[in-house]
Parts: sequence; C-alpha cells; structure tokens
Amino acid sequence: MNIAVTEGLALMPPAFELGLDVWSSGDGTAGSATYLGAANAAIVPADQDFGACLELTKTQSTQKLRYMGQTPILPGAYLRITARVKAVSGNLPIVRIAAYAMNSAGHVAGLIEQSTQVELESYGRVVTASAIVGTGQRVGVDMPWGTQPSYGHFGIDLTGANGGVVRIDDIVIEDVTEVFLRDMMDWVDVRDYGARGDGVTDDRAAFIAADNAANGRMIVVPEGSYLIGSTLSINAPIRFVGTLVMPTAARLSLMSSYDFPTYAEAFGGELAGLKKALQALFAYTDHNSLDLKGRRVEVTEPIDIKALAPDLSSFSNRRVLRNGQLNVIDGTVWADTVVTSQATYSTSAPDTLTGVANIANIPVGARVSGAGVGREVYVRAVNVGAGSLTLSQPLFGGAGTRTLTFTRHKYVLDFSGLAKLDRFNIDDVEILCNGEASAIMLPPSGQMFHVRDCYINAPKDKGITSIGTGCQDMLIDRCQFLSNESQVPATQRVSVAFNVNANDTKIRDSRFVRFGTTMILHGTGHLIVGNHWFQGDEETNGARIAGLVFTQTNVQSAVTGNYIDNSVVEWTNEYDPTPNFGNEYSFGGLTVTGNTFVSLDSAPWFTWFSIKPYGSGHFIHGLNISCNVFRAINGDVDRFEKVDTTYADLDRSRFRNIQIEANTFNGVGQFVCNPVFLQVDQATAQTVWTMTPGAYLPFGGWARNVESVLAEGMITNNAGSRISSMPYVVVEQGTAKQDVTLNWAEAAKGRVQVKIRCDNPN
Repeated sequence: MNIAVTEGLALMPPAFELGLDVWSSGDGTAGSATYLGAANAAIVPADQDFGACLELTKTQSTQKLRYMGQTPILPGAYLRITARVKAVSGNLPIVRIAAYAMNSAGHVAGLIEQSTQVELESYGRVVTASAIVGTGQRVGVDMPWGTQPSYGHFGIDLTGANGGVVRIDDIVIEDVTEVFLRDMMDWVDVRDYGARGDGVTDDRAAFIAADNAANGRMIVVPEGSYLIGSTLSINAPIRFVGTLVMPTAARLSLMSSYDFPTYAEAFGGELAGLKKALQALFAYTDHNSLDLKGRRVEVTEPIDIKALAPDLSSFSNRRVLRNGQLNVIDGTVWADTVVTSQATYSTSAPDTLTGVANIANIPVGARVSGAGVGREVYVRAVNVGAGSLTLSQPLFGGAGTRTLTFTRHKYVLDFSGLAKLDRFNIDDVEILCNGEASAIMLPPSGQMFHVRDCYINAPKDKGITSIGTGCQDMLIDRCQFLSNESQVPATQRVSVAFNVNANDTKIRDSRFVRFGTTMILHGTGHLIVGNHWFQGDEETNGARIAGLVFTQTNVQSAVTGNYIDNSVVEWTNEYDPTPNFGNEYSFGGLTVTGNTFVSLDSAPWFTWFSIKPYGSGHFIHGLNISCNVFRAINGDVDRFEKVDTTYADLDRSRFRNIQIEANTFNGVGQFVCNPVFLQVDQATAQTVWTMTPGAYLPFGGWARNVESVLAEGMITNNAGSRISSMPYVVVEQGTAKQDVTLNWAEAAKGRVQVKIRCDNPN
C-alpha cells in the first residue's frame, strides 16, 4: 500500500530550490521563522552529489530544519523520512531526523521526536540519516506515536559545535507501510494502532482504532499482555496470540468472534475465558448463546455469576450455554461452609427466621437443617442488620427458638447472587462434578430455566438446587443425572438430583441414577413424564426411600409414563407451618397413570406410594392411580401403598374422589383398588351377609359406599325358593370400619357382585 496513491495524500516535501519560505528554523508550526532570506541559508544550484541543494551554516546549539507542511499520520501507516547530508567546512556537526507531533489541539507531548544521531566524520562524505514514524510499537519503528497525533512537521536537527557548513539534499518522506505487511494479509494488527502490550499501558483506544480500520478484515492481537481498562466492544473478527487483562466489572463483547475458544485465548485460560464469555452473554443482545465448541473446561472454583458480573442483578432475555463439558478439579475451595446458629421462628411470619446468631457468617444459598425443618429448605436472603433470614420454605415444627445448622454447598454454576433470571438454557453440556461439587444453584427468582440434553455426573450433594422461585416453569428434558453414591446403600444416601419450590415444571424423558432422593417438588402444575429413576442398591431384602416427593397437599400434577425403580412416591405437607388440617385443600389433585413400578430385592413392607401427613385431620380428595404396572422381583412386597403415620394419620371419613383401577400387580401380595369389585358367595342361608373388602381398599380406607349390588343367578331361601326382595347395605362395619353388611328380608343364599368404595364421589 502507498497512501500517497490510495489516499491521494502528498507526502513528499517540495525541493529546497522551490523556495525556503516553507522550511522553518523552529518546530515547523504556522508562524514560526523560516529560512527565506536567512543569512545562514542559501540554495546551491549544482552540487556534484546533490544537484540543487540547501547550504546551511550551523549557528545554534540545535539547528532545526522543519517542513511546515502537515504530513498526515494515519493509523496503521508508516512513513520513512530520509535526509542526505555532507560537511563542507568548519566544525563537523551531528545530524538526526527530527519531527514535531501535532493534532487539532496542538503539540502532542511525551512522544519520541528524534532519531538516532549520525556523525559527519569528514568533509565531502555523504551521510544518510533516516527514521520511521508510525502509530504502532513495531520493531524498526523509531518514533512510535500511537493514534493521538494526526500530522507532523518533519526535517532534521544539527547538533554539536557551531560554525560548520553543511549541504542538504532534498528531504524525502515516503510510505513504507508495506514493510510491515499491513495489507499483504487479510488482518490488521493492534500494534499498528498504538497498542503496547506491556500490561501497564491502557490499550483500549488502540483496539478501538484497529476495529474501526478493519473494514471486514480480522484483527490480530500479537504476543503480549494488553491492559484494557474498561468495557470494550469489538465488531470485527479477532484472533488472540497475546492475552488481555481487564478489571472484573469490565466486559469484553466480541460481536463477530463470540465463542468460548476465542475468550479462552483472549484471557489465557479456559476458566477465565469462560467467566468473561458468560459475563458478555448477559451484557448485550447480539448473541443469545455461548458455544463451548465441544471443549472441556477445567473448573477449579465455583463460577459465581454475580461475582463475574457485579453490575448484573437480573436478566430476562433468553440466553443459552451449550455444547461442551465442565470438569471439576478437586481442591479445598469446594468444601462446604457449615454454620450452627440459634434462631427464632414464628408461624405468623412463616418464611423468616429472626434473632439469628452469627448471621454474618451464614451465606445465601445455605441449606437449613434441624428439628422441624423439611427437606431442601434454603436461605433465600440475609439481612445482617436486622438479624433475620428469609427461607425458601416454611418450617413445620411450630414456633420457638431452636438451634439450626446452615450448610452452604459449592456449585459449579452458581446463580444465587442474582435477584432474578428468566429463560436461561443449558443445552448439551456435561457437568462432571467428580464427587467434589454440586452442579447448579438457581437464582432466588425467575422463570423458564431449561436444562436440555445434559449430563450431570457425580454431584457431591445436589444436582440442581432451587433456593426460591427461580424454578418457576423449569424444564428438564432428555438429561441424565448420575449419582456419586451409587455404591452406597439407599438408606445412607444424602444426595438430591433436584428440588422445586414453584409451579409448572416439566420433567421429561430424563434418567436419574441412584440418588438419595431424585426430586423434591413443591408447588402445583408439575408434569413428570417419560422419565426413569432408580434408587436401588446391592442390599438383599433392602429398604427403599423416597424418590419423588411432593411437599404440599394439593398438587394438581401428573406422573405419567415413567419407569419408577426401587423408590417411593411420597406425598407430604412438610412445608406447612401449621400442618394440622385447617381452611385449605387436603391431599388431592394428583394423577399417576401409565407408569412402570419395579422393586428388586426389596423388603416385603416396601411400598411404591406413601402419603405422609405432618399434621392431623388431613384426607385424600382427588387421586387417580390407574393403568400402572407394579412388579416386585426377587422378593414379593405386601402392598403398593401406605400411610406413613410418623407424625399423623389420615381422616378416612373424608376420603373422596379416589380412582385406583386398571393396575397390574406382579409379586405384590395384596391387590388394591377403588372401587373394589367383590364376588360374594353365601352357601348357607343368612339374613346378614358380611363382606370384608378392607384389604383391597387403599390407604387403610373405610368401606364408605356401595356403588352396586348385582345378583348373579337366583337368590334363594333355605327351601330353595327364589327371593325377589331387594337387600339393603350397611357400610363402615367392624372395628376398622372396613366391612359392609348385606341385609335380606329373610335368610338367603347365593352369589352377588358388589362394588364398594372407600370414598365419596365428590
């Protein structure tokens, strides 16, 4: 490239013989003294070496000669100034190329404005002095000016003893940018625009200048450490050999190169690059996804989204982290923070702990445990000044002051510092926790967190943790959660695949392997469809624990088409601060259809479905368990359902709208259904026939209603005569209220088909 041609610029100063009025004896600025009519300057028309030239007598300690024309300085361009000089008589001076850097505001101070000096050692010998000036800090550049100057006044200085006479050939200024290969490749170099790469000078302006000049070309960042002092946005494609140093709060937005490998190269490491790339993902809208490009990132510490983006408090645009692997490297940084503290709880403020001792040491996201605390209760917010904590769920243990333990697990991806996050997706990412860390902590608030086609492998404690309502509408699709406790007996496991505090989650087509508990769900409107979770172990005749836990009474949820293996579906109200039944819905709104339930080597008292009221007075109103298959392998089980009376029993007098039918039982001792269809054979004539459906009725239900009584064949008396009168029934008979009597006007015998219910229909 030659800017005299491409930019139409005049670089070459006029010959001396055309007039000395444009040649200054000062800095070359307008109004400075010229050599026109000067006593120490004259034009020599025909020198044997130079032809027409300038003869100059040195009369000052630094004799200046500057062209007064404004020679332009363009970003990325390099100029070479050349002067040929010879001594004629008198003292022998020293010569150097000299310049004066200018912009619209005046002189640009602090720059190099002289070249290396050249000595005139004899008379008549021609000496050449030259220097290169340009914007970049490049090898071979004598005067690196950066992008502040817009033009310069160029010429020479004579130093040394006065009295010498020299002759000077016409000064040459030429574009030598091609020497630095500026346009021979399809890229621009940030050094050409003033970047120093010394880790101290703020090179942000140089990067911006390079970006402005790129015009479709790639920006190259050569070896070095480039300090970028504040947020920087680059539109052109960019390639890093050197690395960047930026303040934590400063963002780097690479509009045309937004992917993880580029950020890893920019910041000299995978984890640092991932953090800066995530920061940028939440900062601008040109890209909605961060592609890890199939790369594995070694994660040596929790990725705290709030810490890497301090100015971010909430975000509601769709963003995606996709296509890669996060691999946890062990270290003490993953150790739990455990604080034991005394706190006071009141059921009138069910989400708050007050008078919390040592509160400053209790972090947001800590799990709360102790007497009267349900599973997966977390600290949602901390008010140190007030000495109070906000909880993700109420406590069931009643009011009072108690000692609690607060355990803060460490997570690979931790969103707990944000107030709200909506529509964040993690797609096709494997999180290898390696038994060192938990995987994902959700923000306190948000909607539509989506985990899709992901693997969460060997979390130390938790897979996905909700500490508030950031799980609202959460989606988990086609994922696999692999426990770190697969060799631990089921009853000793403590891990949880995920928990939910809000409504309307969809858990679909996913696989969960040997967690302590697979899912703990609060809220309503959940759809659990097409999943496989299993929690068995290598124990013979082993105990089994809950896999799916519903933690409120009315759930309005469906469990459909799942493979439920060696675990219990447990239904509780453990987050109710006043767990006794009051003015509320009791256990209802649940549909369990089309599932395969399996147990292997289980104890006979194992059941697949358990209702566990934490207070008295509760009942079932609205439960459909139908078209499922229950199969016990290597050891039969007694029943498929039970009521866990650890805290309270159910009020069976209020059961209503329970449908348990069309299920298949293999290796299950007792068939259970509602309504129960009984065939009653009475061989000897009796006026009262007693029917005992109790074992068939679910959850120890009473025989509360009879839907129908149908005689099969003729009902006769002792004499064999037909009895045509209609019998009547009496329900809730026997000490357990599980018998029904059929009462005839006279002693009768024969066969009847009876449908008996443990509930009222509405």
